[in-house]
Amino acid sequence: MNNIVAIVGRPNVGKSTLFNRLTKTRRAIVAEEAGTTRDRQYGKTDWEGQEFSIIDTGGWVINSDDVFESEIKRQVSLAIDEADVILFVVDVMSGITDYDLEIANMLRRGKKPVILASNKVDTFEAQYQAAEFYSLGLGEPYILSALNGLGTGELLDEIIKHFPEKNNSDEDDYLDELPRFAIVGRPNAGKSSLVNAFLDDNRSIVTDIAGTTRDSIYTRYNKFGHDFYLVDTAGIRKKAKVNEDLEYYSVIRSIRAIENSDVCVLMIDATRGIESQDLNIFSIIQKNKKGLVVCVNKWDLIEEKSAKSIKTFEKAIRERLAPFVDFPIIFTSALTKQRIFKVIETAVQVYENKVRKVSTAKLNEFILPLIENYPPPALKGKYIKIKYATQLPNTQIPTFVFFANLPQYVKEPYRRYLENKIRSEWDFSGTPIQLFMRQK
Repeated sequence: MNNIVAIVGRPNVGKSTLFNRLTKTRRAIVAEEAGTTRDRQYGKTDWEGQEFSIIDTGGWVINSDDVFESEIKRQVSLAIDEADVILFVVDVMSGITDYDLEIANMLRRGKKPVILASNKVDTFEAQYQAAEFYSLGLGEPYILSALNGLGTGELLDEIIKHFPEKNNSDEDDYLDELPRFAIVGRPNAGKSSLVNAFLDDNRSIVTDIAGTTRDSIYTRYNKFGHDFYLVDTAGIRKKAKVNEDLEYYSVIRSIRAIENSDVCVLMIDATRGIESQDLNIFSIIQKNKKGLVVCVNKWDLIEEKSAKSIKTFEKAIRERLAPFVDFPIIFTSALTKQRIFKVIETAVQVYENKVRKVSTAKLNEFILPLIENYPPPALKGKYIKIKYATQLPNTQIPTFVFFANLPQYVKEPYRRYLENKIRSEWDFSGTPIQLFMRQK
């Protein structure tokens, strides 16, 4: 179960710099993936073996030049609702401002653990100025320079102390046996209508398991030969406290659902097309290595529904979500229940693709002749020889290892070529694939 840390504070105290610093602390183990630069606001990191997510709430403020008091208040109340730990950043150079006092009042009233970080301690003298933040009543201020990294280790040590204890109950083990599908998307794309369309027919078969995680509800669905859980964030069925027009609101709400699922159904509103917020959510799905089904809802409202218009729409979606393009797209209407069961069938198929295993013999029989006909391009006059490949067992997504004499010389375009060939032979539609090169 992943924990969420939210960074709050008024504008220009260095929230984003701190976010970048913390999400890159242990980034050495993460490859530079294509297409992950879209989302400055969400990152994953780990410290002392504990993995957690970090959200920079300020990253979602649309016009950060004129952030009104109400906008900051909404961000903070959102963080209090959604995060496990709140990191309140203040600026040691400008001291306590009215905004800081306002935020501190809200945080003291909230029930979540708060860590106070006095940032911009870039000189030795500046650390003594941090003492004035004791008066905010939030405990000891941690001295920090997000710019040069001073104090980040101590800060991370403090953060992980506040995570709730893991409870490995039988309920969690039981949940692990069945696929979990999350329906995500921005407000008004039709998530609730789709969930309700699935569940309303036969309420008796549906059982809610609440409280397994603080705010995801698992709804067991077993009919028509399918058996799985719908991961439903609390926000889907009850009207949330925060106004739904906030871009970051729906993204933060989606994070837990995505992290607790196997396959995500990303709902896109046909009348609005794909928007930046859809890209943000897609990016979180990719970062968490989850299966993907894109569901274009409200198709009943589109006037011209020819095969050509479907092709055009599909092409536009794949172009926006590139380089990952091998995923199913379904055109539905939750209102008229058109093709909604196709969504379930496709999600089940994507789950099967995600756990598919290819035998080493079959893999090599298929891929080695292709490599021989089109070997990796030579680099610095050295020829790269790939000897054999195998799929690793027990991985979150299909992971293939290629053994070569000079693995470091195999570049991204060639990896993509190998991935495309594997996808052309076996059905991995909707699931990301990892390829590693290893020294033979």
